[in-house]
Amino acid sequence: MKMTGIVRGIDEVGRIVIPKEYRRMLKVNDKEDALEISMEGDRIVLRKHMPACTFCGSAEGMVEYNGHKICRNCIANLEQIVSQQVEGE
Repeated sequence: MKMTGIVRGIDEVGRIVIPKEYRRMLKVNDKEDALEISMEGDRIVLRKHMPACTFCGSAEGMVEYNGHKICRNCIANLEQIVSQQVEGE
């Protein structure tokens, strides 16, 4: 692996500071965005968290309802299901 020249220590509670240059490249805004932390082999990988639809996992056209993210396609599908059930009553 190629070294970048940036080395950060870990504090007593396990925190590290992500260099500002990297946060800019990820377009991560302090206190507004979250990062996903995962493992790939022997590496820790950080990715900007992109909220996804509770039902299908899409990140397009999101609407929040009662703390859940739902995409517009799933909302349309739910509307169809509800209207079909109302017609069937």
